[in-house]
Amino acid sequence: MTGTTQDDYTDRYARRVRGMTTSEIRALFAVTSRPEVVSLAGGSPFIAALPLDAVGEMMGKLASEMGTTSLQYGIGQGTIELRERICEVMALSGIDASTGASPDDVVVTVGGQQALDLVARLFLDPGDVVLAEGPTYVGALGVFQAAQAQVRHVAMDADGLIPAALEAAIAQSGGRAKFLYTIPTFQNPTGVTLTEERREQILDICERHGLLVVEDDPYGTLSFEGEAPRPLRARKRTGILYLSTFSKTFAPGLRVGWILAPHAVREKLVMASEANILCPSAFAQGAVTQYLATMPWREQIKIYRQVYAERRDALLDALRDMMPTGTTWTHPNGGLFVWATLPPGLDSKAMLPRAVAARVAYVPGTGFYADGNGTGNIRLNFSFPPPDRIREGVRRLSGVMEQELAMRAVFGPTTTPHHRRGPAAADTPGPDLA
Repeated sequence: MTGTTQDDYTDRYARRVRGMTTSEIRALFAVTSRPEVVSLAGGSPFIAALPLDAVGEMMGKLASEMGTTSLQYGIGQGTIELRERICEVMALSGIDASTGASPDDVVVTVGGQQALDLVARLFLDPGDVVLAEGPTYVGALGVFQAAQAQVRHVAMDADGLIPAALEAAIAQSGGRAKFLYTIPTFQNPTGVTLTEERREQILDICERHGLLVVEDDPYGTLSFEGEAPRPLRARKRTGILYLSTFSKTFAPGLRVGWILAPHAVREKLVMASEANILCPSAFAQGAVTQYLATMPWREQIKIYRQVYAERRDALLDALRDMMPTGTTWTHPNGGLFVWATLPPGLDSKAMLPRAVAARVAYVPGTGFYADGNGTGNIRLNFSFPPPDRIREGVRRLSGVMEQELAMRAVFGPTTTPHHRRGPAAADTPGPDLA
C-alpha cells in the first residue's frame, strides 16, 4: 500500500479550509517548552499561584462524591449552577440584573475560543466583513478567516480604538460589516485599555449604524492600578455579545468560558453549540462551580493581580534598561501583555530564529494582523516567567536586536522591508502605541 501526501487531499478540502492558517503562537510551543528558553511568547497564567493541594482535593471529591453527574453528559447551555455563579463573577464588573444580565442568557462554552467560533457560525457568511482592532487576538483572526470573512483592522492609539477610524471603517465596508470585535480592556496583544469616554463613543457609533458588538473580556478583572473601566456590556445598551473565560483567573486546562448573549440570540447559540460539541464537559463545569462556591476566588484574583503587577514592572524596567535606542513599548495597567515597536529596519518575524537560537522567544507582530502588518512589532508576555527570568529574557532579546542592527549598519537591509510601526487601519499609517 502506497503512502499518501498532503497534496493528495488538497482538492478534497472544503473551501473554508483555505482560510485556516497556523497560529504563530502555537507554532512556538515546541520551542518555548524547552527549559533553557526564556519564553516571553505565550499567554499562560501562573497556575502555581493557585492553592493546588486544595484544588486537587476539591476535584477528587467532585469525582468520588458527585461522579454520577459530573462524569455524565450534560445540557448544551451549561449547568444552571455554573451559570448562576458566572453571573456573580460578572457582577464584579457591573454586569448584573440592572443591566439585564441573567443566567438564562448565559451559554457555557469550551473556553473563550469556542465562544468566538459560535459567534462566527451564527453571524458570518463567506465574504462578510468583521471590524477588529489592529492588532487583535490571533485566535479570533483564525476563527474569522476559517469562516471566510474579511477582517478589516481599525486603528488604535494609546487610548484604544479610535472612534473616527471606526466610522471610516464602517463606511468603507459598504454595509458588509457584521460586527465589531473588540477587546477593550487590557487588550491582547497591546495591553491598551479603551478610555471611558471612547467606550461611550464607540457604542454610540455602533448603535447608529446598527452594528453588533462582540466584546471579548478575558483580562478585565486583572487590573493592577485601581479598577478597570466597566465593560461595554455593563452599560444599558443593546446589541452586545459579551465573551469571557476562566482560563486567566482559574485554570485554562479546564477549558470553561461563556457568552452572555441577547435573549433573542441565546437559543441559536445553544443549538450551534450542541451541533458542535453536544455539551460542555460536566466535570469541568463542576470543578469551576465548586471552586467558585467553596474557595476564596476573589482573594485569588487579588493574588494574581499582585503577581502579575510585579512581573509587569520587571518587564518594563528591563525594557527601559536594556532595549536599543528607537524601541518603544506600551505600559499596560493590567492583563498579561506588552506590545513593543522595534527600531526602524528590524523585522520581528525574520529575527525570531536568531532569538530562539539565543534562547529567548516572543511572538512576532504579524500574527496579530490579517493584512500583513506587524513586522516591526513583537508581543511580550509577563505572566508566566518569574521576574529574574523576564530580565534575562530581555537581556538575550536585546543582544539579538543589537546584533541585527549592527549587521544592517554594515551590510544594509537583509530582511523583508519594515512595515509601518504602529497599529493601523488597512490603508493609513497608525500612531505608535507607546
